[in-house]
Amino acid sequence: MRAAVIGGGVIGGGWAARFLLNGWDVALFDPDPEAMRRVAEVLENARRSLPALYDRPLPPEGRLARHDDLAAAVAGADWVQESVPERLDLKHRVLAGIAAAAPAEAIIGSSTSGFRPSELTAQGARAIVAHPFNPVYLLPLVELSGEAGACAGAAGILRGIGMYPLVLRREIGAHIADRLLEAVWREALWLVRDGIATTAEVDEAIRMGFGLRWAQMGLFETYRIAGGEAGMRHFLAQFGPALAWPWSRLTDVPDLDAALVEKIAAQSDAQSGHMSIRGLERLRDDNLVAMMRALRATGSGAGGVIRDHEAGLPPAVAG
Repeated sequence: MRAAVIGGGVIGGGWAARFLLNGWDVALFDPDPEAMRRVAEVLENARRSLPALYDRPLPPEGRLARHDDLAAAVAGADWVQESVPERLDLKHRVLAGIAAAAPAEAIIGSSTSGFRPSELTAQGARAIVAHPFNPVYLLPLVELSGEAGACAGAAGILRGIGMYPLVLRREIGAHIADRLLEAVWREALWLVRDGIATTAEVDEAIRMGFGLRWAQMGLFETYRIAGGEAGMRHFLAQFGPALAWPWSRLTDVPDLDAALVEKIAAQSDAQSGHMSIRGLERLRDDNLVAMMRALRATGSGAGGVIRDHEAGLPPAVAG
């Protein structure tokens, strides 16, 4: 199987690593001369972490090749993943070039975090939204949106490389997960802006509390438990009225002026500046591997995806 990755940034590199470590050959197109270096660094992290999720070996690693020509990169591809910056005019140009050169049966996915599939295809290109999460080589979720047949075909391929496809019931800007994340992000910005908490304190509130619950049960199942024996109906009756209280700033957007940017950046430097970005990535990956392996025991959340994927891996070839 062959994938073409268009754009070698953080997300494109993660896609390349996910495909490569599941035995696919990958063609990379990115005019930036630093693209291969960046992808190689992402791949190094992936080689270190993804196999650690499994008790059986992954397929032999595929081959990575860089192309200077978009048409050559997508020729013969079974899957093409566009991961260029979030500019609709740029995506239109790139997707048009992909559609003109890719095989008719190839899945063409866009990593867009915000655009709807109808926006991506407004000028006649063929594409679906296939929005992953960083690090793509570890986190299984991919949000799919677009033509039903293409999404169904994409879902089958994604399950084969150990991912969890979530097909949106109808298209919406920013899809599902990023809309939830933006709500938390806005509140966090207000908490820092208003001097209620530092960036480190906001992060501690998440990782010491509800972040641990969300990893295994998500939101609604967590709140079902909070309702006690009466379940969700009791929870909604008890806590629903609080939604009308003026706690949230969700309808307001803080002005990211120079003062707030400097405040957040300085606090972030104080919080994490003692580690390099690559060091933070390795710490993140080690923690994700440990948590997801723990979830395997009960098949909860991402642990169930890994367990199911491993069950379908081919037997190891004796050396």
